[in-house]
Amino acid sequence: MKLVMQREALLQPLSKVVGVVERRQTIPVLANFLLQAEDGMLSCTGTDMEMVLRATQKAEVNSKGSVTAPARKLVDICRALPDGCSLSITVNDDQLRIDTGKSHFSLSTLPVDEYPDMEKAEELQNHTVVEKDLHELLDGVAFAMANQDVRYYLNGLLLEVSGKRLRAVATDGHRLALADLNDLQSEQDADTSPEAEKRVILPRKAVMELLRLLEDSDDRITIGIGRNHLQVQMPGLIMTSKLIDGRFPEYQAVIPPANDHQVKVDKQVLRTALQRAAILSNEKFRGVRLEFTPGKIRIIAHNPQHEEAVEDIDAEHQIDSLSIGFNVTYLMDALGAINTAEVLLLLRDANSSCLIKQPDNDDTQHVIMPLKL
Repeated sequence: MKLVMQREALLQPLSKVVGVVERRQTIPVLANFLLQAEDGMLSCTGTDMEMVLRATQKAEVNSKGSVTAPARKLVDICRALPDGCSLSITVNDDQLRIDTGKSHFSLSTLPVDEYPDMEKAEELQNHTVVEKDLHELLDGVAFAMANQDVRYYLNGLLLEVSGKRLRAVATDGHRLALADLNDLQSEQDADTSPEAEKRVILPRKAVMELLRLLEDSDDRITIGIGRNHLQVQMPGLIMTSKLIDGRFPEYQAVIPPANDHQVKVDKQVLRTALQRAAILSNEKFRGVRLEFTPGKIRIIAHNPQHEEAVEDIDAEHQIDSLSIGFNVTYLMDALGAINTAEVLLLLRDANSSCLIKQPDNDDTQHVIMPLKL
């Protein structure tokens, strides 16, 4: 294998793929990239056996071939080299050699046949979606995923396809975030009946990688959903991830069907007031109390050092008297995921969940369990 590339051209696919490569591996070859050069293209693949990233880039290929090379070292070398330099990459026996100007590097390699083939063919149901819309959808709910929960099916995000709607749902058992995207286009003649609804759970790591890789683009990208895998095809990049084999909770039962009290409030005013109150909240429980009186919300925070924060803000509601506690971080996360200037808080009593949503729009919904203070 022999090719020539500009530093920036090589660094682009390497940087996209390196995120999937774990620093500590039980299988040595998983710490390597699989590099394949042919037909004027360089392909770079990385995997952790759960997810595969494969990026491609144009290159001056003088001799085609394939090799596995240490991922982190290769990326670090490219980042350390000066901008605009031209790299000559050759493979001789078990060494990958990089030459540029007065700099020369030799990296050890491992046999290509030891590299796992994770991109095995599986029948996929393909759909297209605008790239920036998918990023916004995932970003609006990802914060509510559990992290290392024993209920493994919560350590991911539910994707639900129904007709032209793509729904994302995440919950950690204390809060729930839901967002809809209504511009899904199927590449096949899909059955759009309710019985044909597709539900899969995408692991947390795959969600976070997608948020890193998806760009603010109006281009349509392809989402392929299979029985065991999900594949996202972006320009010059394909991500394939195993799915979590489990049953996601029946989230519809968690969303309050109808609440007695509706509160409309300026999102930024409420969020900044919560940020100030959070400074004096209990560091462990992060609790704040919201007290509702006609036209007002009083935000109160205490901590074990007997310190207190109290702030009053204006709001539109007709509640005579209601006091309810919440985790302030959960409230701020939900408010941060809503894009309108005003938000609605739908409440019933001190022991019931709070539903936070946009006025006149159910595409984004957040449910937060109350906290006893």
